[in-house]
Amino acid sequence: MLTEQQIYGIYVPVVTPFNAAGEVDLDSYQRYVKNIINNSIQGLVVNGTTGESPTVTVNEMQLLVNTSRELLQSTSIPLVVGTGTNDTASTVARTEIAANLGADCALVVVPYYSRPSQEGIIAHFRKAAEVGIPIMAYDIPSRTGTAMTLDTARTILEMNNVVGLKDCSGNTKMVTELVRTGSKPVLGGDDSLFYEMLSSGAAGGMLATANVYPAECIRIFEAFKSGQFDLAKENFEQLLPIIRLLFKESNPAPIKWMLSQNGLINSDTLRLPMTSISTALQQELSSYVQDNAIEATA
Repeated sequence: MLTEQQIYGIYVPVVTPFNAAGEVDLDSYQRYVKNIINNSIQGLVVNGTTGESPTVTVNEMQLLVNTSRELLQSTSIPLVVGTGTNDTASTVARTEIAANLGADCALVVVPYYSRPSQEGIIAHFRKAAEVGIPIMAYDIPSRTGTAMTLDTARTILEMNNVVGLKDCSGNTKMVTELVRTGSKPVLGGDDSLFYEMLSSGAAGGMLATANVYPAECIRIFEAFKSGQFDLAKENFEQLLPIIRLLFKESNPAPIKWMLSQNGLINSDTLRLPMTSISTALQQELSSYVQDNAIEATA
């Protein structure tokens, strides 16, 4: 079970590889996740936004969790499983499944589409927390349409079994205020704000960029952790142009394209309504990788 003390460093929210027919490509998944865990990451996140969780079935989630547990069995890396949906009953059911499969933590997003009140958001998380598995709350208003207020975040983080927060609010206001008042740990989820989030008190980052550049993300965190702030900022600024390209079109399409180009997954196929990246972005990514010293880990 994930503890607050384990929430730090780089957590990698992995993609779900699909073959051309749109089925889960387990061979690609195993090859690619092995590569990820060979780096010194602090957590693996399955079936999150980057894993296209809204289109992954319960049976597929179970397959991914079981496979991930096998890959992680000789490591101390915790397994976090995305279980949040826009429906509280479905979220509770998926959280129970994750718990029964041996996940260390459930990542639960603010309910999307429905645009609940703050009271509804709090009640949603209270139900999820009652399952008993550690819960990491996840605030990403750009995708859900509704943002947690600071008071709501504090209320949720005070719940039993809630161990931390993934903050994709788009700025550092939330993490700054939570840390100032002695909150449970916060992981930054906006890759382009990673250095700023660390400077504001975040314990680390849950970064899609780390799928392609794990060593570089880890280097930033380790430099910051050791007090080498200028070095951390320099390393972050070196990575920032590729981060911006990786989020120029909707995540995880650019990440999947890069992983397929590096041979880590067989195809960049996404499930509709998501589609592969544009030819223009393919050219931008290819040109950037060719023209810059930074290289994707393969």
